[in-house]
Amino acid sequence: MQLNAIEKLMMNNPVRSAVQRWLEAPRMLELGGPLPGGRVLEVGCGRGVGVELLLERLGAERVDAFDLDPDMVRRAKQRLARHGDRVRLWTGDVTAIDAPDGTYDAVFDFAIIHHVPKWRDALTEVHRVLRPGGRFYAEEVLAKFILAPLWSLVLEHPMYDRFDASAFAAALREVGFEVKGQSELWGRFAWFAAQKP
Repeated sequence: MQLNAIEKLMMNNPVRSAVQRWLEAPRMLELGGPLPGGRVLEVGCGRGVGVELLLERLGAERVDAFDLDPDMVRRAKQRLARHGDRVRLWTGDVTAIDAPDGTYDAVFDFAIIHHVPKWRDALTEVHRVLRPGGRFYAEEVLAKFILAPLWSLVLEHPMYDRFDASAFAAALREVGFEVKGQSELWGRFAWFAAQKP
Protein backbone atom coordinates (compact mmCIF):
# COMPACT_ATOMS: atom_id res chain seq x y z
CA MET A 1 0.00 0.00 0.00
CA GLN A 2 1.31 3.44 -0.90
CA LEU A 3 1.99 6.09 1.73
CA ASN A 4 -0.65 8.73 2.38
CA ALA A 5 0.27 12.43 2.12
CA ILE A 6 1.20 12.76 5.81
CA GLU A 7 3.47 9.73 5.83
CA LYS A 8 5.01 10.73 2.50
CA LEU A 9 5.93 14.06 4.10
CA MET A 10 7.34 12.23 7.14
CA MET A 11 9.52 10.02 4.90
CA ASN A 12 10.83 12.83 2.66
CA ASN A 13 12.57 15.22 5.00
CA PRO A 14 16.02 15.71 6.56
CA VAL A 15 14.97 14.23 9.92
CA ARG A 16 14.03 10.91 8.32
CA SER A 17 17.31 10.90 6.37
CA ALA A 18 19.26 11.52 9.59
CA VAL A 19 17.44 8.66 11.37
CA GLN A 20 18.29 6.30 8.51
CA ARG A 21 21.91 7.43 8.45
CA TRP A 22 22.68 7.60 12.17
CA LEU A 23 20.32 5.04 13.76
CA GLU A 24 18.94 2.48 11.31
CA ALA A 25 21.95 1.78 9.07
CA PRO A 26 24.41 1.44 12.00
CA ARG A 27 22.03 -0.86 13.84
CA MET A 28 21.61 -3.06 10.76
CA LEU A 29 25.38 -3.09 10.24
CA GLU A 30 25.90 -4.11 13.87
CA LEU A 31 23.37 -6.95 13.60
CA GLY A 32 24.31 -8.33 10.19
CA GLY A 33 27.76 -7.04 9.26
CA PRO A 34 29.01 -5.15 6.17
CA LEU A 35 28.55 -6.00 2.50
CA PRO A 36 31.97 -5.77 0.90
CA GLY A 37 31.38 -5.81 -2.84
CA GLY A 38 27.90 -7.31 -2.67
CA ARG A 39 24.94 -7.05 -5.04
CA VAL A 40 22.08 -5.70 -2.95
CA LEU A 41 18.35 -5.07 -3.27
CA GLU A 42 16.41 -2.44 -1.35
CA VAL A 43 12.66 -2.98 -1.20
CA GLY A 44 10.59 0.20 -0.95
CA CYS A 45 13.43 2.59 -1.76
CA GLY A 46 11.48 5.84 -1.43
CA ARG A 47 13.56 8.77 -2.64
CA GLY A 48 16.82 6.80 -2.52
CA VAL A 49 18.43 7.68 0.81
CA GLY A 50 18.77 4.01 1.74
CA VAL A 51 20.45 3.22 -1.58
CA GLU A 52 23.05 5.91 -0.88
CA LEU A 53 23.74 4.40 2.54
CA LEU A 54 24.11 0.92 1.08
CA LEU A 55 26.68 2.16 -1.42
CA GLU A 56 28.56 4.63 0.77
CA ARG A 57 28.41 3.17 4.28
CA LEU A 58 27.68 -0.54 4.06
CA GLY A 59 29.98 -1.43 1.17
CA ALA A 60 27.55 -2.60 -1.53
CA GLU A 61 29.07 -2.70 -5.02
CA ARG A 62 25.74 -2.51 -6.84
CA VAL A 63 22.20 -1.76 -5.62
CA ASP A 64 18.90 -2.58 -7.29
CA ALA A 65 15.87 -0.90 -5.73
CA PHE A 66 12.17 -0.44 -6.30
CA ASP A 67 9.16 1.27 -4.83
CA LEU A 68 5.42 0.85 -5.31
CA ASP A 69 5.04 4.61 -5.85
CA PRO A 70 6.24 5.85 -9.29
CA ASP A 71 6.78 9.34 -7.84
CA MET A 72 9.26 7.96 -5.28
CA VAL A 73 11.11 6.08 -8.03
CA ARG A 74 11.33 9.32 -10.04
CA ARG A 75 12.78 11.13 -7.00
CA ALA A 76 15.25 8.31 -6.38
CA LYS A 77 16.43 8.40 -10.01
CA GLN A 78 17.16 12.11 -9.70
CA ARG A 79 18.97 11.69 -6.38
CA LEU A 80 21.04 8.68 -7.49
CA ALA A 81 21.93 9.64 -11.08
CA ARG A 82 25.56 10.32 -10.04
CA HIS A 83 26.02 6.62 -9.23
CA GLY A 84 25.49 5.60 -12.86
CA ASP A 85 25.16 1.89 -13.58
CA ARG A 86 25.85 0.92 -9.95
CA VAL A 87 22.14 1.58 -9.31
CA ARG A 88 19.06 0.17 -11.06
CA LEU A 89 15.59 1.46 -10.10
CA TRP A 90 12.06 0.44 -11.03
CA THR A 91 8.45 0.56 -9.89
CA GLY A 92 7.61 -2.75 -8.25
CA ASP A 93 5.90 -4.76 -5.54
CA VAL A 94 7.67 -6.62 -2.72
CA THR A 95 5.19 -9.50 -2.97
CA ALA A 96 6.26 -10.11 -6.60
CA ILE A 97 9.92 -9.06 -6.92
CA ASP A 98 11.09 -8.77 -10.52
CA ALA A 99 14.30 -10.78 -10.13
CA PRO A 100 15.35 -14.41 -10.63
CA ASP A 101 15.86 -16.76 -7.72
CA GLY A 102 19.16 -16.33 -5.87
CA THR A 103 20.06 -12.96 -7.42
CA TYR A 104 21.17 -10.95 -4.37
CA ASP A 105 23.82 -11.10 -1.66
CA ALA A 106 21.60 -9.01 0.63
CA VAL A 107 18.15 -7.44 0.78
CA PHE A 108 17.32 -4.35 2.84
CA ASP A 109 13.96 -3.24 4.23
CA PHE A 110 13.95 0.24 5.78
CA ALA A 111 10.45 0.01 7.35
CA ILE A 112 8.41 -1.08 4.32
CA ILE A 113 7.01 -4.53 5.04
CA HIS A 114 4.56 -3.26 7.68
CA HIS A 115 2.79 -1.45 4.81
CA VAL A 116 2.14 -4.73 3.02
CA PRO A 117 -1.23 -6.40 3.73
CA LYS A 118 0.16 -9.87 2.91
CA TRP A 119 3.51 -9.26 4.59
CA ARG A 120 4.39 -12.97 4.84
CA ASP A 121 4.32 -13.11 1.02
CA ALA A 122 6.90 -10.32 1.03
CA LEU A 123 9.19 -12.36 3.30
CA THR A 124 8.82 -15.37 1.00
CA GLU A 125 9.83 -13.24 -2.00
CA VAL A 126 12.82 -11.78 -0.17
CA HIS A 127 13.96 -15.30 0.69
CA ARG A 128 13.52 -16.40 -2.93
CA VAL A 129 15.68 -13.65 -4.45
CA LEU A 130 18.56 -14.13 -1.99
CA ARG A 131 21.41 -16.48 -2.87
CA PRO A 132 22.28 -19.19 -0.32
CA GLY A 133 24.20 -17.46 2.47
CA GLY A 134 22.57 -14.13 1.58
CA ARG A 135 21.40 -11.79 4.31
CA PHE A 136 18.15 -9.95 4.95
CA TYR A 137 18.34 -6.75 6.98
CA ALA A 138 15.01 -5.35 8.18
CA GLU A 139 13.94 -2.36 10.22
CA GLU A 140 10.23 -2.58 10.98
CA VAL A 141 7.40 -0.73 12.68
CA LEU A 142 5.48 -2.96 15.08
CA ALA A 143 1.79 -3.38 15.86
CA LYS A 144 2.02 -1.42 19.12
CA PHE A 145 2.85 1.71 17.08
CA ILE A 146 0.57 1.01 14.11
CA LEU A 147 -2.51 0.30 16.23
CA ALA A 148 -2.02 3.25 18.62
CA PRO A 149 -5.10 5.52 18.36
CA LEU A 150 -3.27 8.70 17.25
CA TRP A 151 -1.14 7.06 14.58
CA SER A 152 -4.00 4.96 13.24
CA LEU A 153 -5.94 8.20 12.63
CA VAL A 154 -3.24 9.99 10.61
CA LEU A 155 -1.24 7.20 8.95
CA GLU A 156 -2.52 4.57 6.55
CA HIS A 157 -1.45 1.03 7.35
CA PRO A 158 -3.14 -2.31 7.00
CA MET A 159 -4.84 -2.80 10.37
CA TYR A 160 -5.20 -6.56 10.45
CA ASP A 161 -2.56 -9.23 10.96
CA ARG A 162 0.03 -6.80 12.30
CA PHE A 163 3.15 -8.20 13.94
CA ASP A 164 5.26 -7.68 17.03
CA ALA A 165 8.98 -8.49 17.01
CA SER A 166 8.54 -12.13 18.01
CA ALA A 167 5.88 -12.73 15.31
CA PHE A 168 8.10 -11.17 12.64
CA ALA A 169 11.07 -13.30 13.75
CA ALA A 170 8.87 -16.41 13.75
CA ALA A 171 7.67 -15.62 10.21
CA LEU A 172 11.29 -15.22 9.08
CA ARG A 173 12.02 -18.71 10.40
CA GLU A 174 8.87 -20.13 8.79
CA VAL A 175 9.98 -19.05 5.30
CA GLY A 176 13.44 -20.56 5.86
CA PHE A 177 15.64 -17.83 7.36
CA GLU A 178 17.97 -18.20 10.31
CA VAL A 179 17.60 -15.11 12.52
CA LYS A 180 21.14 -13.94 13.34
CA GLY A 181 20.35 -10.79 15.29
CA GLN A 182 17.40 -8.83 16.59
CA SER A 183 16.83 -5.68 18.64
CA GLU A 184 13.81 -3.67 19.67
CA LEU A 185 12.98 -0.11 20.73
CA TRP A 186 10.03 0.55 23.08
CA GLY A 187 8.08 -2.39 21.65
CA ARG A 188 7.28 -0.19 18.65
CA PHE A 189 10.27 -0.59 16.33
CA ALA A 190 12.55 -3.56 15.67
CA TRP A 191 15.64 -4.49 13.64
CA PHE A 192 16.47 -7.92 12.30
CA ALA A 193 19.35 -9.63 10.51
CA ALA A 194 18.55 -13.00 8.99
CA GLN A 195 20.41 -15.36 6.70
CA LYS A 196 19.28 -17.78 4.01
CA PRO A 197 21.05 -21.10 4.68
